[in-house]
Amino acid sequence: MFEGRGSEEFSAELSVALQRCLLGGKSGAGAAIDLSSLIVVDGKVCWDLYIDGLVVSSDGNLLDALAAAIKVALSDTGIPKVNVSLSAATDEEPEVDVSDEEFLQFDTSSVPVIVTLTKVGKHYIVDATSEEESQMSSAVSVSVNRHGQICGLTKRGGAGLDPSVVFDMISVAKHVGQQFISVLDSEIAAAEAAE
Repeated sequence: MFEGRGSEEFSAELSVALQRCLLGGKSGAGAAIDLSSLIVVDGKVCWDLYIDGLVVSSDGNLLDALAAAIKVALSDTGIPKVNVSLSAATDEEPEVDVSDEEFLQFDTSSVPVIVTLTKVGKHYIVDATSEEESQMSSAVSVSVNRHGQICGLTKRGGAGLDPSVVFDMISVAKHVGQQFISVLDSEIAAAEAAE
């Protein structure tokens, strides 16, 4: 799965799933990451945000682990403060002075976690191992923010799911997601206090 062509396909699948769960629709509506916070001069200059993940090992549930890592990494991300000097002509590129010393904290309050429920037989499992995933008929990954709002959803596996099962899975994901965010936020706060 992680070698050769398989790794490229798997990487692309993870990337699409993360985009669906974190960036909302094509219009940006419902985005968990506030892209407007990256604007320096509207319509002219903005920060690019790239998120790369290096998977060292995996025992299943990789999408959820990557989403948690993204939330933690963004909580430690500073956006350099920028002073903008607009020229007299509005169609010219503005001059920007990027600070090397002052940073604005990236707002992660709306960044969700992803909770994947893997359906095996008549049951579904939260935080499935790779062995459990190998027996799945399907899995639903639900992106949940601290308010219990669904930010995104993706399904994998060939088997269809009854709508009542999907709604039940979403309900469980919302509950587990809010608990996970509380634990994650506590760990982030503890790490920041220790610095």
